[in-house]
Amino acid sequence: MSFPKNFLWGAASAAYQIEGAYNEDGKVPGIWDALSEGHVKHGENGNIACDHYHRYKEDVALLKKLGVKAYRFSVSWPRVMSGPDTVNPKGLAFYSDLVDELKAAGIEPMVTIFHWNLPMWAHEKGGWYNAQISDDFANYARVVADALSDRVRFWFTVNEPTTFIGNGYFTGAHAPFESLMQEQPAVMMNKLAALTKNVLLAHGKAVRVLRSRAKLAPKIGMALNGSVYLPESESPDDIEKARTQMFPEQAFFSHFNWWADPAVLGCVPAGLQPFFTAEELKVICQPLDFFGFNCYNASNYEEYMGPNPAVTPGMPRTAMDWPITPDALYWAARFLTEHYHLPIIVTENGMANIDFVMSDGAVHDPQRIDFIKRYLAGLQRAVDENIPVTGYLYWSIMDNFEWAEGYDKRFGLVYVDYQTQQRIPKDSFYWYADVIKNNRIS
Repeated sequence: MSFPKNFLWGAASAAYQIEGAYNEDGKVPGIWDALSEGHVKHGENGNIACDHYHRYKEDVALLKKLGVKAYRFSVSWPRVMSGPDTVNPKGLAFYSDLVDELKAAGIEPMVTIFHWNLPMWAHEKGGWYNAQISDDFANYARVVADALSDRVRFWFTVNEPTTFIGNGYFTGAHAPFESLMQEQPAVMMNKLAALTKNVLLAHGKAVRVLRSRAKLAPKIGMALNGSVYLPESESPDDIEKARTQMFPEQAFFSHFNWWADPAVLGCVPAGLQPFFTAEELKVICQPLDFFGFNCYNASNYEEYMGPNPAVTPGMPRTAMDWPITPDALYWAARFLTEHYHLPIIVTENGMANIDFVMSDGAVHDPQRIDFIKRYLAGLQRAVDENIPVTGYLYWSIMDNFEWAEGYDKRFGLVYVDYQTQQRIPKDSFYWYADVIKNNRIS
């Protein structure tokens, strides 16, 4: 079986993880620039990363060689806005040039407005705790839309609020490295609710901006992640149990419905109901064109919300210590479609591996090929069952700065030598190129 004729095969990246040029051409510090010292393995940072800012033409040429139909990248808020109302023309010009390069290569640009590197000027005003941030975000979305929407159709407002709120403010593993874990339950809930509401209001206001100002008819969604549960068997009872685990009434920030129920359905899980007004939900719940989700694995057995019986000790794991659970794409696509009734785009899926250049000068990564092949088989099952999956974006086009993990963990289809910035397509690059060319798993 093949994938649908117009299936969006692609790859993805994020600004801070690849761009470098952290203080060039008017870019101001973001929270990852200013606050990460002492929080990243080996004292590493994204100051240079893959130097994509200076090498974007080379990187787009690699995307063209790969044959992707779409490329999802993020705009850096601190590169584009040096203050709440101050636009940095040079920063904006970089993304305009990148879009032009992608269009010339026949690649659909897909823009993520926010992928984690909050400007320090916004953080110093309270970050995502500050109610004003949703208006600042809407203004930023307006600037980006005005500059790029004559050539960009696909938009993602935010990427993984589960992660940038969960790791940034709950566990403290990511910037701004704050932790609510020691707070009293009531205080913790109040603060999580405030963070959640401000992110969702930012999303809703940005959607309104895009709908009103985009020059090309926009296709808009979010890129969400959340706990994915697999049924122990395909009995109706086990399937229903897994579905209930994915969308529990007593949801936490790690669940899809904590974020997506307000944004897509206009309602909130039980624990959030006291914190949202009907008027706020009207702002948050805007019509979306697709449901974007990032999925690497089913929920681990040690996560916040208790064990997942489908993930067991001794299972194969990636270099991130994430279990390899290929059925996760199928069940996530199925459950999300049943719950939200939107077309599905897999906005991230990929494998961290310990890759290196071997003695023959090549990078052989059979584990990654096997990983993608097995996960795509799950996605193929979804397509065969008429679940409306419209695209798959591999994470990532190239090795990059993996946040608190630094540079050790390599997700890329392209190997990056961080000392020389040499790019070497891995075996998985050529395998995925064949999948794209033939529109089927080889």
